[in-house]
This record gives sequence, C-alpha cells and structure tokens, in this order.
Amino acid sequence: MKRIYTAFVLLGVFWGSNFIYMKWASSLISPAQISLLRVFFGFAPLAALAWHKRAIKLHQVRHLHHFALMAALATAFSYFAMAKGTALLPSSIAGVLGASPPLFTAIASGLLLREEKMNRLMVYSVALGMAGIALISRPWASMSAGDAINLTGVAWILSGTIVFGLSYIYVRRFIAPLNIAPLAIVTWQNGLAFLMLLAVTDLSGIGQILQSLHAAVGLAVGLGLLGTGASFILYYFLLQELGAVAAAGAIYITPIVALSIGWAVGEHVGPLELFAVALIFGSIAMLEVGRQRIGRSEAAPIRGAVSCD
Repeated sequence: MKRIYTAFVLLGVFWGSNFIYMKWASSLISPAQISLLRVFFGFAPLAALAWHKRAIKLHQVRHLHHFALMAALATAFSYFAMAKGTALLPSSIAGVLGASPPLFTAIASGLLLREEKMNRLMVYSVALGMAGIALISRPWASMSAGDAINLTGVAWILSGTIVFGLSYIYVRRFIAPLNIAPLAIVTWQNGLAFLMLLAVTDLSGIGQILQSLHAAVGLAVGLGLLGTGASFILYYFLLQELGAVAAAGAIYITPIVALSIGWAVGEHVGPLELFAVALIFGSIAMLEVGRQRIGRSEAAPIRGAVSCD
C-alpha cells in the first residue's frame, strides 16, 4: 500500500509541476517546440517500457486511425494549447485551469453517452467548477490596467482541457472496446503525436533552450520524462491497483502543487486564487460523489433481485 500512496502523490506532483517547466521554456522557444520536445522525452520511457512488456503488437496497426485521432487532439493539440496558454499566464493560474478536464468530461458524458446521465449533484458541481474558472480568470477585470490575467491565455488553456476532457468520451466509445493494453495505446498515441508535431513545427531556434540550464533540464526531465512519460506509467499503475476514479483523484493535487510552486517563484497567490481553487477542488469532489450515487442507485435493483431469490 505504501507504493500505491507514493505513486499517487508523485503523479499529482508531476502533473502540478508541469506548468512551471512550460513557463520557463516559453521565454526561449515557441509553444510548438515545447510540445515537440515534451512528447519526445515523454515517449522515450513509454517506448522502452512497452518494448520490455511486449505491449506493441503488429495487429494493433489496424486501429491506427483511432490512435492517430487521439494523438492529434488529446496529445499534440492539448499540449500545444497548454504551452501556449502557460506562456501568457502565471504558471499558478495555468495550473489551476489545467485541472479542469473532469468538468468538461462530465458535461460531454451527460450529453453524448446515454449510460452517463448526470444527477442533480453533478449538475451543481459543474456549475460550481465553472464559477471557480470564471473567478480565477476574472474576465470583468480584463480591461483594467496592470491586470495579470490574459484572457487569450485562459482561452488556450481551456481549449486544451476541453479537448482533453472530450477525449475520454472517444476512448470510452471507440478504444476501450478494442481491449488493447493501456500502455500500448499511450505509446502509439505519443509516438504518432511526436511525428505530427515534428512535421508542422518550425525548428528554427529550438537550440536556444540550452541557453538556460534550469529551463532545459525542466523541459527534458521535469516536463518530458516525469511530467509526461512517467506520469502515464504511474497513472496506469494506479489504474490497475485502485481503479479509474481513484487514479484520477491525483488531479486534486495538481492545482495545489501549481499554486505552491507559483508562490515560491514569486507569482501572486492571493485569497481570490485560493477561493477559486477551493471551488474547482470542491466541484471535482462533488462530481465523484455524484457518480458514486448513480452507481449505487443502478446496483440497488440488482442486489434486491438477488436477495428476493
């Protein structure tokens, strides 16, 4: 159990620290170059583990169109949007907004999946989360002098989280029924995303990342090896040990880590930011409670039938 708790905490820390690494790199190279290097260094440990586990099979090529769509949207675009938004925002704010995919997954699930209906508590939780996003974005203050919140940056972060959240619907409908090992799926996904980014990214000046040791190490080790590659491995370890809901709970740690790092490097973290985090944190927790209630209500008739027999 100690290994499980350690993996859970590490996953939250890796996710939450991604934003400061993107922020450091954004002063030297473009968001597309950040995304390219992130996927490259993240793909390396995944490919090594997949080779060791013999997870990649020739027959999986027939599902290449599914892997390619996930690579284009959930990886290449989402990572680019996160890097683009983080370049325009304080890393702490980007980290809080980046923890919102569960909200958009819940909305999309309720609209697109018949078996994933939202109850009243889940509707309230989504509204609460949206209030937290609005509070930390402060659109009413966008025209004021010296305002630190760039709404273009907010839009980029949210577009990345929305696409990432919607990707779970696609996985649920089209990829999960294929019964392919998760390690194989993410290896294909990251490998194809690297090729896509390599094809469209202007590499001019990418070597400038080496001008700053902490930015280069942060990008390669923090964002790539740990924040992407190792995070996928930790997530699927927790998925096997705890199940999907508990594994995804590491998202709770993300905004706390991002805010703490932002505060440590001198970014403003005031009562408003903390209150917004509390709203988003609370909304995600309420979502899980709402899902559990639906699960219990659906299981109750089955249990009743068994006891009557």
